[in-house]
Amino acid sequence: MPSSRALLSAALVLLAVSGVPAWSQNLTAPVPALMGQPQQVPQLLPESNIVNRAGSTTEAEAGATVEGPLADPLRPAGPSRTVFGAALFNRGAPSPSESTNPNYRLGPGDRVSVRVWGPVESEVVGAIDPEGNLFLPSIGPLRLGGVRAGDLQRTIEGEVRRVYTQQVQVYAVLLSASQIGVYVTGFVKIPGRHMGSGSETVLDFLLRAGGVDPVRGSYRDIVVNRGGKAVVRIDLYPFLLRGQLPKLILQEGDTIVVGKQGATISADGAVRNNFLFEVGGRAMSGSELVDLAGPLPSATNAVIRGTRNGQPWSRYVDVAQLRKQSLLDQDVVTFITDAPAPTVRVFVEGSRIGPSVLVADRDITLCQLLDHIAVDPVLADTQSVYLLRKRLAAQQRRAINEALDRLERQLFTATSATTGVADIRTQEAQLVSNYIQRGRRIQPEGRLVVVDSGGRCSPVRLEDGDTIVIPERSDTVLVAGEVITPQAVLWQPKMTIDQYVEKAGGYTQRGDSGGVMIRRASGQIILDPREGPRPGDELIVLPQLGAKSFQITRDLLQLIYQSALSVRVFQ
Repeated sequence: MPSSRALLSAALVLLAVSGVPAWSQNLTAPVPALMGQPQQVPQLLPESNIVNRAGSTTEAEAGATVEGPLADPLRPAGPSRTVFGAALFNRGAPSPSESTNPNYRLGPGDRVSVRVWGPVESEVVGAIDPEGNLFLPSIGPLRLGGVRAGDLQRTIEGEVRRVYTQQVQVYAVLLSASQIGVYVTGFVKIPGRHMGSGSETVLDFLLRAGGVDPVRGSYRDIVVNRGGKAVVRIDLYPFLLRGQLPKLILQEGDTIVVGKQGATISADGAVRNNFLFEVGGRAMSGSELVDLAGPLPSATNAVIRGTRNGQPWSRYVDVAQLRKQSLLDQDVVTFITDAPAPTVRVFVEGSRIGPSVLVADRDITLCQLLDHIAVDPVLADTQSVYLLRKRLAAQQRRAINEALDRLERQLFTATSATTGVADIRTQEAQLVSNYIQRGRRIQPEGRLVVVDSGGRCSPVRLEDGDTIVIPERSDTVLVAGEVITPQAVLWQPKMTIDQYVEKAGGYTQRGDSGGVMIRRASGQIILDPREGPRPGDELIVLPQLGAKSFQITRDLLQLIYQSALSVRVFQ
């Protein structure tokens, strides 16, 4: 049977301890306190502006990143599935009375309301006759055919004052335009003849036809035919981007034809407009795509994927080179950030004076950064500084899960020679299974030991997001593990380990007087200690290992200590 110390040594695989043997700085002389003075965020960069700094990237900086705009944090990664302009037709078709076009020219059948008062009283609500006139009592026929809807009031005022020179008041309004039938065909969802008002636009009739088919139809090739000839060709992109739409009054019998969809190119990644953009011709220039997609300031490069000559094709270019590229149908352009940041952001916790966030060169070491952190030498334990690193926490979490997986496989694949042994294993399996479920919920802290027993700092390079923890001085020693009453005991010089254990109630029945370890406030582990703990240390009594020969028991004990050390929990 392996000793408890051997098992514990194996368990310490997960504990993040710096392996750098050389210590470059002694922290026993703390930075002078700045209490009572106004604090500013320290600037650790040189005075000159650094655009790009040479140096190797850390593991935390290894590779390009793809992040969308801040306003859309849940945007799914990958090529867009939405055609630019499709949102125009996501609403229902308007009724003929919903829109009034001031450029619409009145014609036979349009209903108009006119009221005149003053020296003469007259009122009429009626439709314009086939000759284009509306008869107003006491005044006579008013010529309204061909008049713009926006000029109706001014036109009637002029006609009335030709008869009555004295001051009269006029109020005129277009009640409804006559219904016209317009054919909508091509690549739309509901082709056919659709009724509407003559004051409505091409967009209104496209809505009645279900809109442009986003898979087959073109948003850039829409033709209005009248009498067998093309009247106007419409590209919806100027309208979508700048609100520009050709002026056109539709007439009875006009035909709107939506052409076949052209080549489409997807833009995704670090862009504001994550859409499929249609090409006016066979190819789109990269410069046009950049203007349409709106890359974020963080976008430095682009990955182009597509097909050329029937074969998969890809290119990796920066944004400036992308502008010179020719893009074809079904190309996918992903904008990414592929430039290491020249700085890192580091957090400071614990006993400190001043700001909790520091920004420094990305090649700065811990020892260099500590020179810029002010502490109170009376309160701060500068010999126990340690780091918390998210990357190490993820590695610890992965290692624990792998150990739990191995234990689970062993638990359910073990064989039993007799029925009695099988019953024992069943009871063990239930207990171990419960522990495995709890073990998967453990969240390691990712602690990195950066000082030795003498308080000397390791010149470890800092990573973005690191947290420097400066513990406060403590006058107690935490006694935990296999003791009757785990508690904090007041530290006293020359006090032995057994005396600390005695103040915690003594060893439990499972306690091993020969299996004691000390963990410093910095996270450093001392196995088989030769002297008593220091103030702020943890004294942990390990359990005895019985003669039980089941391998699963030894593996479970090892896993328990791996988990406990990674999250600093001993109860």
